[in-house]
Order: sequence, then C-alpha cells, then structure tokens
Amino acid sequence: MAGRLAAGLAAHVDAGKTTLSESMLFLSGALRRQGRVDHGDTFLDTERMEKERGITIFSKEARLNWKGTRLTLVDTPGHTDFVGETERSLSILDAAVLVISGPDGLQAHTRTLWRMMEKAGVPVILFVNKTDRMEGDREEVIRALSVLSDRIVSFAEDPSEKIALCDETCLDIYLREGNISPKRIRTMVRSRELFPCFFGSALRNEGVEALMDFLADFPEEREWPKTFGARVYKIARDPQGNRLTFLKITGGELKARDPLTGGEGENAWTEKAAEIRLYSGARYTAVPGVGAGELCCVTGLTRAMPGDGLGFEKKGGGQTQRPCYACRVVPGPGADLHRTLDCLRILEEEEPLLQVEFIEARREIRVHSMGEVYLEVLRDRMQERFGLSISFADSGVLYRETIAEPVEGVGHYEPLRHYAEVHLLLEPLPPGSGLVFGTDVSTDDLALNWQRLILTHLQEKTHRGVLTGSPITDMRITLVNGRAHLKHTEGGDFRQATYRALRQGLMKARSVLLEPWLSLEITVPAENLGRVMNDLTLMGGKQEPPEDAEEGFRRIRAAAPASACQHYGRELSALTKGLGRMSASFYACLPCVNAEAVIAARGYDPLADLMNSPDSVFCSHGAGVTVSWKQVEQWMHLPLRESGKNVSRAETKEAAGGSPAVAGGYRGTAEEDEALRVIFERTYGPVRSRQLLAPVPKEQSVGQPAEQRRELWPEGEILLVDGYNVLFAWEEWKELLPDHFDAARGQLADLLCDYAGMTGKEIILIFDAYKVKGNPGSAERYRNIFVVYTREAQTADAYIEKTTLLARKRARIRVITSDRPEQLIALGNEAMRTSAREFRREVTQVQGSIAAFIQKNNRPGSERALERLYKEAWKKQREKEQE
Repeated sequence: MAGRLAAGLAAHVDAGKTTLSESMLFLSGALRRQGRVDHGDTFLDTERMEKERGITIFSKEARLNWKGTRLTLVDTPGHTDFVGETERSLSILDAAVLVISGPDGLQAHTRTLWRMMEKAGVPVILFVNKTDRMEGDREEVIRALSVLSDRIVSFAEDPSEKIALCDETCLDIYLREGNISPKRIRTMVRSRELFPCFFGSALRNEGVEALMDFLADFPEEREWPKTFGARVYKIARDPQGNRLTFLKITGGELKARDPLTGGEGENAWTEKAAEIRLYSGARYTAVPGVGAGELCCVTGLTRAMPGDGLGFEKKGGGQTQRPCYACRVVPGPGADLHRTLDCLRILEEEEPLLQVEFIEARREIRVHSMGEVYLEVLRDRMQERFGLSISFADSGVLYRETIAEPVEGVGHYEPLRHYAEVHLLLEPLPPGSGLVFGTDVSTDDLALNWQRLILTHLQEKTHRGVLTGSPITDMRITLVNGRAHLKHTEGGDFRQATYRALRQGLMKARSVLLEPWLSLEITVPAENLGRVMNDLTLMGGKQEPPEDAEEGFRRIRAAAPASACQHYGRELSALTKGLGRMSASFYACLPCVNAEAVIAARGYDPLADLMNSPDSVFCSHGAGVTVSWKQVEQWMHLPLRESGKNVSRAETKEAAGGSPAVAGGYRGTAEEDEALRVIFERTYGPVRSRQLLAPVPKEQSVGQPAEQRRELWPEGEILLVDGYNVLFAWEEWKELLPDHFDAARGQLADLLCDYAGMTGKEIILIFDAYKVKGNPGSAERYRNIFVVYTREAQTADAYIEKTTLLARKRARIRVITSDRPEQLIALGNEAMRTSAREFRREVTQVQGSIAAFIQKNNRPGSERALERLYKEAWKKQREKEQE
C-alpha cells in the first residue's frame, strides 16, 4: 500500500510558499505548466481576490504522487490577518513545511507560526527559499534560525555529524557506526527532536526535489483505530451553494451516506454524509469512501463547525490567535439588516474569528477583525457572494475583561413553579488561556444531566464583563454547587440561574480591563530608525535592541498596545516613502494602561444591561421577587464554597411565604435539617435553638449587613474533627489504614496544621480510644492544633456532645463528620456540621492557596523584556488601585 502524507505549507507573506507548491506540483507531473503568483495563474490561488492581491486568503488542498507516496499539500495563508485559517489547518497535518525567505531571514510572523506549530505538536521541516537572491552563506542562516530551536540542522549535505552534536544517543551511534540511519532521523523529526532544513529556489525548481524526497520517505506505518473518528478543520461552500465540510479521517472508514455524529449532551447531532469529495485546487473527484489518514470533503452536514470532532474524536481546543479590533457593520442603501446578518452568519461558519454579534437594543451588527486587509476582503466577499454592499464604522480595539482573584458567584431562579440554583467558582488563568469550563459537583448532589446543561449554557453565549461590557477571558469557571427541584425545574431555569451566577460573581470580583498587544517587527532605512524608536516609546511599547537587516536597513522588534498602532502601518509607509515594512501578530491581552479613561469613555452600566442581569429571582409569598446581587448570598439555599471560607447561610423558609431567612450557622440543606430536627425531637424532646427555630427579628433581617447580625453567633470558630471518620471517608488514606494507622493519623494531623495556619481556625482532632484497656485519655498540643485521644469507655461521639454543649455559649462550633448520630448531636447543641467530603474540598482549596503563595514568593529574577511585560502591567494596575 502506498504511503500517505498530509503536509502543510506555511510562511510569512511573500516568502514564496505558493510558488513552492507550484514547483512541487509541476515536478511531480500534476501540472503541465508552472504558474506564477505575479501572473495570477497559480493552481491553488483560485479566488479572484487572491489573484488580484497576490496573496493566499483561503487554505487549499492539492494532491500529487512522488516516489510511491501520495502527498496532500495544504497551502495556508501567509498574511497575518488570516492566521486563523492557518492555525485551524495545523491540527490535521502529519508534517508542516515552514518556508523562510532567504533574503529577508527570520520574520515576526515566522516566529508566530513556529509557536503555533509547537502548540499543535506537528513535525516541522524548514525550506529556505530564494537562495538565488540570498547574501551570505547557509551556515549564517542556520545560526539565525537557532533562536527558534538549536536542533535545526542543514540537510544540504550529509547531516549525520551535525545531528550527532545535538543528541548524545546519536553521538554514540555516529562514533560507533559512522553515520545515522534515515529511519532514526525520521523518528527524531516525528517526535520534534530534530528539524531538517533544506535550501533552494522554488521559482527555478532548485532544491525542491530533495525536499520532496524527504517527504516521500516520511510517512510511518501506523495502526489506525477501527472505529470511525474525524476532525473538522474547514467549512466552505461550492459555487452551487452546497455547504462543504473538510475532514481529516483519524479512524475507521467513511462511506457515502454514512451517518456522522458530533456534539455532546443536548447538542449532540447525527447527519448523513451525502457525498465524499477529494479536492485538488478548485477541482474535485467524488469517491465512494475514504480510509483513515485521508483528507476529504463531505456535503450534507449543516451543524459541524471548524474544530469539532466526529465519531470518537472530541472537540479541539481554542485558537491562540485572536481578533484585536471590532467595528460596526453599515449596510448599504436599501439593504435589509436581517439579511445582512444572515449572510455574515454564513461567513462566520467559514471563519469563526469573525464573531458576528447583533446588538438588539441598538439594532446594530458588530464584527471582530484581524486588521484592515481582513475587512477589505470581508467587504469584497459580501458583494461577490451575496450582492450586498457594506461598509464599516466605529472601528476600535477589542477589549477583554478578566478577574484578579477567585470568587464564587451565585444565581437563583425561582418564580412561581420554577426552580434552579447555581454556584460557579471563577478563577483567573494566565494570559492566553481563554475560558475553561468544568464541574466539581458530585452526582449525588446534582444529577449529571443538569450539570451538563449548565456547562452548555456557559459555552453557548459571549459573556460580558462589568467594566465596559467587553467579553471575558482567561478564566476557569467551575460548577461547584447546584440544586434542582424534582417537580418544578425546567431546562430554561438553569439557563437563567447560570447566567445570573456568572454575572453575580463578576460583580463581586475585582475585575481587570485587558487590551490586546501586538508583537511588531519593523524594518526601515537606517536614517528612519530613531523616529520609529521614538514612536514606539510614545505608544507605550516595549522594544528590543535594533539589529542589522539588509544593507542600509535596520530591524527592530517590539510589543505595543493594539490601540496605539492600529494605523501605524500607513504612517510608516509615509515616513519611509514606501521603503519601510511592518508585520504584526497577536501577542497577548494585558492589563490596560489607561483603564480608567477607557471605562469612563465607554460609560457602561452593568446594572442597566438587562440582558446580563446579576440579580436573582426568589419565591416569596407565592410570587417571584427580584433580589439584588448584593443580597443574593443572604437568600440563597446552598452554602458558599469559596477558598478558605466556610460561611454558612440561611436555608430555612419563612412559614408565610417561603422566602429564605437568616437561620444561623449550620451546614446542609433546609430539607435535611428539618428531617434531623424531627428525628431529634422524637428522641430527645423539643430543640430550643434560637438559631434554628426562632424567627429573625426585623432589625436583623436579610437586608442588614453581617456586622449588625453578629449576635446570631458568638465570635470565633472551633472545628471538632472526628479523626477516624475523616480517615475512612477520604480516598487517600485507604491504602494506609489496614496496616499503618499511626502514619495515617500523623499525615492527617500535619494536613490540619497547614489548614489551621492558613485559615486561623482553632482545630481539635479527636480519635476514639474507648477500647484501649486502662487508657486515661489525653489532650496534647501538636504544633498549632489540639489532638485528643478519648479515655477508656468514652467514644468520640460522647466527647463531641460534651464539648459542643459546654462551648455553645462561648464560641461557634463546627463538627467535621459524616456520622449521622454525631450530626444529630451537633444539631441539638446549636453547632454547625460539615461532612467529611465537604471538608476535603475546603482543605484542597487551602492547599491550592498555599501553593500559590509559595509560587508567588519564589519567582525567577531575570526575564526578557517581552516576557516581563505581563508582570509589569499587573504591577501598574495594582499601584493604580492602591492610589
């Protein structure tokens, strides 16, 4: 069976990438005549806009055979405005050919492509093009490329000796055998331990055959999964308007009319593949079926999107390249607004970074853009494909928002005959992380179908921040608690509760306004360098020392806010009389330098945004009542689970209307406490606990601050931990318990010492010793906690009952146990109760806080300017807040 390889071609614009694809097709016999970009007759640039501009805008496939291997070339865009198309293609490649212009050397976008390939884990082969116009020798080029990796090796001649210098194992083989086998070289390339570099001139067909020979030998024999799987990497439409879904088959076999499945949970879908096509340029061949490893296109799918997984494949991760600008779409005279929106939605399927947004209140359409060329192409496509004339206005920077500290948000939705409550933990993530969603709720507490529904609602819309209404980013959003009603909960209830929980958390949090920064590479005549450096300083950018470029030119790399350099390309062209060049790519979203001015200019009022309300709806006196986000935590039905806190909340209902009231400091649900109270009264008589049974006085009502309700519980908190109950409840101790009780007890004590040190709580760890003959019992101070061993004939239950009874008037007691009788005892003595499993979550969060503290105070001291940028920006942000 012939080998098969999907190889992508990627490069900085004008490096000769499309010319290389033409040369490979011509040399293989797939083309009779070699086209040229400047003539507008290349095989893969099929669109009118591509021919007119001389750049690749859409990725295309071309198929050829070379020495028994079937090569599928994927030609990707080189312009920075269309880097999203390139990044999506990388996920389905077996290898990538990174084309570098010999005369221009290493450019800014080349570094961006290298980082994307590194993230995708794709093997990389380099091809230095235009060597006929290159000054200097090839060794200088390799040295310049070493900033990407020190394992880039020239394959212009036998590379064995140079490979041996990169790897100790290869050095041993080379000294023993005198060379390194091609098989081992290919293995190293596949694992990204080696990056071959070829030299040539694609326009003259020089050095191209050596590259093709290496690619032909590159495919490996592998066993593909038997079950069907595929990854979607592109959506397009043919001239007849048929929706085309481009796939990489990763397992099994696909035949025409086979059903394909995608999505998860409630978003799962099944559709048939009407036709299977193998595209090469603008032409295609219809085939009855394809096997694993093949790139193909299918018709008939309406719901698949780029990045989706089909069959056993899961949805891929988000893109690292993000739009930096947003603008308003202005329909032409007489154009229908909704038809314009529908056509833009079609283009959004093909380019997800477009992110079309319709603002109903202002009846306007906004789109995200990567730059001016991107918008020009969008305007041309709307006119060419749909006959619609559009323009753009109010172009500005696409700000983002994140948070500085973890926070828990609560959303409750309970109008009459509806019920849902959601608790979300919001945590900041490093720059570029995007939004990460997850759940940390047991199915015992909330059914799996409700958890999946909540995660779906989190991902189905763009969530707005509270500073400027900009999209949020760089956060982990975790479901930590939730409740449904057996009779009254419907799917839409959790949508409302989820949105409100996220919004309430953002209102509580310390939000940070982020702005996009661009990584710039500017090449100008030497006499203009001073002016450019001064401009970058005025922008607030960070510069690296300038370096020599071609004769008479200097190159400088920098990072600058996108707001400051949005139109700098035009200014640079005017300054240098067309001789200067600038390339820009997305660097990171960093705290905004002039955040206060931007927030004031936007004038966004989060409470006036009715589509994103932070308030919750509760049921009171038989009707729905809107409760302000500030008071939601005093009305909520479930306890908070914030890091380092264990504040219990009111969970009982007022008899008259069913609205929650402040009911003291205990853990658990209102239904559970009512059941415990009934059991306790049957056994011991009436419970005289003012915290559980007494109505809340008006002067201590829900709306009052906590300081004014202090008499509901005394100062301080003491934790009584049933040691053996905790040991048997936590999974990590189960291996030690049969034979190593002493070790388990010691580890638990150390863990609680850390917890006490971080939270400041007093802890009494109690172990049963009632079966030990003659044991008098003991209480000892172990570091910062107390460890108690009960005396003979005294159980931990008895000790806890006595302690809670004696201390209930002096301190706030919380009992840590999952034992039901002990919980009854705690309830009768007005103590709070926390299960061993809930306490484990608290301890885990405190451990995370300790780790974060250690990491914060052990940072390395020296980093490069661009790497220090994020930390400096955060520091400035904090200094402003302190002022």
